Amino acid sequence: MPEKFISMSTNKIKIGVVGGAGYTGGELLRLLVHHPYAEISFVYSSTRAGKAVSETHQDLVGLLDIPFSAELNPEIDVLFLCMGHGYSGAFLHENVVNDNTKIIDLSNDFRLAADRQFMGRSFIYGLPETNKGHIASAQAIANPGCFATAIQLALLPLAAAKKLQNEVHINAITGSTGAGAVPSATSHFSWRNNNISYYKPFVHQHLGEIGETLTELQGNETVLHFLPIRGNFTRGIFATAYTNFDRSLEDAYALYESFYKDSPFTTVCKTTLSLKQVVNTNRCLLHLHMHEGKLLITSVIDNLLKGASGQAVENMNLMFGLEQTTGLHLKSISF
Repeated sequence: MPEKFISMSTNKIKIGVVGGAGYTGGELLRLLVHHPYAEISFVYSSTRAGKAVSETHQDLVGLLDIPFSAELNPEIDVLFLCMGHGYSGAFLHENVVNDNTKIIDLSNDFRLAADRQFMGRSFIYGLPETNKGHIASAQAIANPGCFATAIQLALLPLAAAKKLQNEVHINAITGSTGAGAVPSATSHFSWRNNNISYYKPFVHQHLGEIGETLTELQGNETVLHFLPIRGNFTRGIFATAYTNFDRSLEDAYALYESFYKDSPFTTVCKTTLSLKQVVNTNRCLLHLHMHEGKLLITSVIDNLLKGASGQAVENMNLMFGLEQTTGLHLKSISF
């Protein structure tokens, strides 16, 4: 067991979860109940306090029957914030969290550089494929967005090689769980089923964090044209991006394979991809295609796992000196 971990009295990471009733919170709990070094101390909810967690997440019956709590237990090692965007900062203002408790936030409150200093804490952007060293020593993590994860993993090798010198056009389709558990007109089954539409064309909120990461690697800003699509399925993101590339497809594959050689959850594939290859996993699969001087990159992830809760557990593992893949050996759904 890693040295950092031996110092803990129970050899378990004591965990608190705030916002455990939603999609990302539920996915996080499903991962943590099977994580060999995790001990769930409490699941906080201001609206479901006293009710069993397994009443909300019925697949956890017999696995996690503890009640939702209306209070925070200060004696924890890490606090996960799984609330909607804009709520994490308010929660931390209104509640006392011990200085030695690590925080992993799944909202967009602290993802941008201008927002990462908050109430004496310094949030680190939690994209392991490019920030692993800083994550390992962090006290607070801003977990990346789902679209942001898929798109950054598609473009990071090009940015690192200073090859993003032209506009990038991106099209990405996401499942209905990307809209959260609270019902809305466009997440209602009757509207979503057998339907497709775009939203927030060219102005999606994840563009900010994507741009900051790419600029840090590239050295200059990259123009991104992003069209997000609502899909008529429940989970997953299928993203495609293309830009000019002045070398061969073989050179592109060599570039990507070298960049991700030490990334256990990101795999570069020679065959075309489908969404089911990654649904229910913490993996990102990438495929490359060349056409008339343009490189097309396909990136597929599960929006609730690699795009949210799975990546949050990755970050926890790194912060506590565990193997990055601990508790994340998940099976995809082929049919």
